[in-house]
Amino acid sequence: MTTFRGAVLRERGLSRPYAESRPLEIVELELPEPGPGEVLVEVGAASLCRSDLSVVTGARVWPLPMVIGHEAAGKVVATGPNVTNLAPGDDVVLVYLPQCGECDRCRGGEAWLCETGVAANARGELLTGGTRLTHHGEKLHHHMGLAAFAEYTLVAQASAVKVPPGLAARDTCVFGCAVLCGAGTALNTAGVAEGESVAVVGLGAVGLSAILGSKVAAAERIVALDLLETKLATAVALGATDVLAADETAPNHVVDMTVGGVDHAIETSGTLEGFELAVRLVRRGGTVTTLGLPGPGISFGLELAPFVVGGVTIQGSYLGSCVTQRDVPRFIELYRDGRFPADELVSHHIELDDINVALDRLADGEALRQVIEF
Repeated sequence: MTTFRGAVLRERGLSRPYAESRPLEIVELELPEPGPGEVLVEVGAASLCRSDLSVVTGARVWPLPMVIGHEAAGKVVATGPNVTNLAPGDDVVLVYLPQCGECDRCRGGEAWLCETGVAANARGELLTGGTRLTHHGEKLHHHMGLAAFAEYTLVAQASAVKVPPGLAARDTCVFGCAVLCGAGTALNTAGVAEGESVAVVGLGAVGLSAILGSKVAAAERIVALDLLETKLATAVALGATDVLAADETAPNHVVDMTVGGVDHAIETSGTLEGFELAVRLVRRGGTVTTLGLPGPGISFGLELAPFVVGGVTIQGSYLGSCVTQRDVPRFIELYRDGRFPADELVSHHIELDDINVALDRLADGEALRQVIEF
């Protein structure tokens, strides 16, 4: 039995300031030895994403009590029977959708839509079935199969991707969500090609990753849009060719600076306003790709004729259409080659005890990734 500290959510919907209401309670947790197909990981670093905040607010309803956190990196401590691709001592990036490799989606080449992994996540369980976490014998659920806001975690082997040794977990943890979702969307889902134009609406760590992915694809023009000037400045540093305030004037500016609009608009804001703006930025024949994941019940009404006449495609992107065992190493190599400065996606380094303060910063929208270093 492994005992350690971690962050438990017992009640959703508490109001701010989170630093005072303390929805995430730091407690002593227990884990058994890994079973068949399972891996025990010492977490080196985990980072906060707006999806974590949505669990706390109740915008996304998950089974409670739960140890949350879904973006992390660490080192394998022990493996259970039938683990074939990992060994103690391996450095790993943890990914929030375990891809089973056996369902119709996985066998059909669309592992990012793995039905088995999504179902296990929705139950707050591991891909291998059931839960393992306890607090003084009380059963706790696993957020996205990871439960990463803890010093240790036990995951299915499909939730861990081996990476080259010697890389700092504080830098590689963002590859498990922000990089896969942002860069993956640009390169895989949208399929940005050399010489094309891209607009990215919303410049959190995911949006900035989409800019980095568009740069890797050799897009000729990358327009970054946000309401915060600090984020616009970061976008320029990471490769945006143009920046604009995400307001009503933006569509006219984009049309003027391009040939009637961009080839690709990528929306990462998670808001209806951001999506509506993205739709107005594309040229005829262009593509709008949305991955911002607004709250349930948010709907969008559109006049169909302009999309038909204009030949505009609207599509969603989950996990950046990534096959995790293929794409995490791919992006890590870009990072090692200096072409993907993932450390620039991090605005704060914190300790586990500061996690509720970090939720306040996240709610304010001013932080990028905040990394907990264990």
